[in-house]
Amino acid sequence: MGHQITSQSSLTMAKAGIFSLLYPLLLSALVLNCHCQERKLHVVYMGGRPQEDVSVAANHHSMLHRVLGSATAAKDSLVHSYGRSFNGFAAKLTQEEATRISEMEGVISVNPNRIFKHHTTRSWDFMNLTTDKVGGPQESDVVIGLLDTGVWPEHPSFNDSGFGPPPAKWKGTCMTTNFTCNNKIIGARYYNSDNSYYFGDIPSPRDTEGHGTHTASTASGVEVEASYFGLAKGIARGGVPKSRIAVYKVCWAFGCSSADILKAFDDAIADGVDIISVSLGSDWPDDYFDDPIAIGSFHAMRNGILTSNSAGNSGPFPVTVSNYAPWSLTVAASTIDRKFVARMQLGNGQMFTGITINTFDLNGTSYPLIWEEMPQTIPLAPVQILPNIV
Repeated sequence: MGHQITSQSSLTMAKAGIFSLLYPLLLSALVLNCHCQERKLHVVYMGGRPQEDVSVAANHHSMLHRVLGSATAAKDSLVHSYGRSFNGFAAKLTQEEATRISEMEGVISVNPNRIFKHHTTRSWDFMNLTTDKVGGPQESDVVIGLLDTGVWPEHPSFNDSGFGPPPAKWKGTCMTTNFTCNNKIIGARYYNSDNSYYFGDIPSPRDTEGHGTHTASTASGVEVEASYFGLAKGIARGGVPKSRIAVYKVCWAFGCSSADILKAFDDAIADGVDIISVSLGSDWPDDYFDDPIAIGSFHAMRNGILTSNSAGNSGPFPVTVSNYAPWSLTVAASTIDRKFVARMQLGNGQMFTGITINTFDLNGTSYPLIWEEMPQTIPLAPVQILPNIV
């Protein structure tokens, strides 16, 4: 009897041991299967817009219907339909569904949605594009489309005094959600495919970060008086101050979605812009068919529109230029011909010149010097540091 009980106990323990070994494997397989079945946003690129008089959006719905099995599922999946300037769409798909879409006729590439980052008075004079070379009457017909964080429309750089109505060629629109266009800012759209907003984000073309307002004023801002707390006083202006601005807000607190970038290109080309400015990009260079900026700028080029890209914020190491398509203009970084300098005289009479931003007058007062590495070894209270130069 005792032998039977021992045998049953051993069998139970063996089963428990086998289960404990298999459980992590079963759990991993279940998690992996759930992950593969999760629908994520994908960008489907199909090349140029069809010449035939067909509904591009209807074709996108049909493709999704065949893969997802119902018209309702296709409608719920579709986020963007690109059909005004080129052909493609953005939809929420599982990995398996994305693979099936990629095997369909006419599909060039299918890529998961990616998040890009935006890149960041006297620049135009430094480049020899001085005031006497800009401001011609033909400039008012130039429309610059800016893909960025939006703009702050009340900024003085976008004052429309002296501007007439928008050019007759303009086909764009102004989304007036917490935003007002004028004869300088003639168009405004915003895109958020994830429909998620973080603290500070406004569902509007309005800029709450500052990057888009900066790039827009650099490209197209009218002349305004500017300084940095009294330093570098002068006139700030854009490269083409008489031009018009069309705002395409694609960047938010979390970054810039590739699905939204392509939709903005699709709209900007069809709206009738002349130049597209894109001061954003990925952390590394991509293949042309996987890069929404390369794809969008290619179709802009085919429509006679120049795309001006930033090279990126990385470097100076190799393979750090993220925008390098040969059909667009990539703007590199450079030095400039001025510095903010200050002179410091030691007690022994030695004079040193360095770069600094100092907005207050020392009035000839002498201050003790503290070695910059000293606080790392000898903790100092703020009251001990304040009257010194670190």
